[in-house]
Amino acid sequence: MAERLLTGTRIRNRRLDRKLRQVDVAARVGISGSYLNLIEHNRRRIGSTLLARLAEVLEVDVAALEDEAAAAITTPLREAAAAFPQSGIDGAQAEDVVARFPDWAALIAAQHARIAQLTERVEALGNRLTHDTQIAASLHEVISTATAIRSTASILVESPDLDGDWLRRFHGNIDGDSARLAESSQALLGLLDMDSGAPQAETTAMEQAEALLAARGFHLPGVERGEAEDWPEAPDGVVAQILSQWTEGYRRDAARLPLAAFAPAARALAFDPARLAARFDVPLATVLRRLAQLPASDGTPPMGLARCDAAGVVTFQKPVLDFRLPRSGAACPLWPLYQALTQPGRAIRAVARLPGAARTPFECFAIAGPVGAVGFDAAPRVEAVMLVRPARSDAQPQTVGPGCRVCPVEDCASRRQPSVL
Repeated sequence: MAERLLTGTRIRNRRLDRKLRQVDVAARVGISGSYLNLIEHNRRRIGSTLLARLAEVLEVDVAALEDEAAAAITTPLREAAAAFPQSGIDGAQAEDVVARFPDWAALIAAQHARIAQLTERVEALGNRLTHDTQIAASLHEVISTATAIRSTASILVESPDLDGDWLRRFHGNIDGDSARLAESSQALLGLLDMDSGAPQAETTAMEQAEALLAARGFHLPGVERGEAEDWPEAPDGVVAQILSQWTEGYRRDAARLPLAAFAPAARALAFDPARLAARFDVPLATVLRRLAQLPASDGTPPMGLARCDAAGVVTFQKPVLDFRLPRSGAACPLWPLYQALTQPGRAIRAVARLPGAARTPFECFAIAGPVGAVGFDAAPRVEAVMLVRPARSDAQPQTVGPGCRVCPVEDCASRRQPSVL
């Protein structure tokens, strides 16, 4: 089978599903049966007008027969299959599902995207409840104010013969504390607002920059061609500065590993980072970053990336499937990203699996080392890089969690604090 199903193959599969003869379909669209046979075997290109007529006869949306539309649905189907390996579904059959059942394929892709969105919101809320100082301060304010109101009310109940001046004073305290409680409660509600009808707002400049980069698929075609990359949608100077730094790093990686040479080599070497580093004689960290910058296609597996500094704080991440690290630096220390910090220069490969319903196994490649200029009078700046991609279902993974407070794994030697679960 070809690397992906082409338009002709989709037309043939749809015709067979409709139990239509090739000669009958050809007659209805006004072409010969032999010409339709060449189209179905991808030996003739098909124009938009003829494709529209074929879609009408086959009773299918024309977009479902086009390569671009099918590719947009095929990738989420593969991700869904990888996220639920216990289902026994082969991700390689995604193209056939899209070709034969385009409407069902679109529904599965939409549901997978919705599950990923809800999972991300739950993890974000758990992370914020644990580490967001604003939430902690607002919650403390609510509790303190409620306690003050309760104390004042108790005095009024237990002392019915209070002097008029004291009574007015206590009533004033209750009125002021009640107003303060309303304000702090509204502030806390705003911080915890997880309205499903609105997208989750990015709270930091780093998250805003990552969201803008994600909107471009973490791939910058202009930079690949040596052109400048503009970010007119950047909300403020800090976000624009972060994007500028990332773009410059992207430019350096693209110059060392041009896409025209790197992408075919990556496919030929099965996306093996070590073999690619040896082929192009570049540091392994450069290859890991470059693999995560490849454009999405049927031949490229979904790959995520995480980078952190010597303190373990995540400075960049490209999520994939249910892989996402918390921003606070309090993620599970069992991830190879953090293990690499203790062994600079050593390449680490491991298979990790997240707990939960999906139990997705990830193949992880990580390495840490100094970055930037090196001087005798300054400590080196160390950075760890980790590439993650779905692993084979028969791999033997180690279970890792997102963070202790939202991790259900029991009897973990690396646990710092009890889980809220």
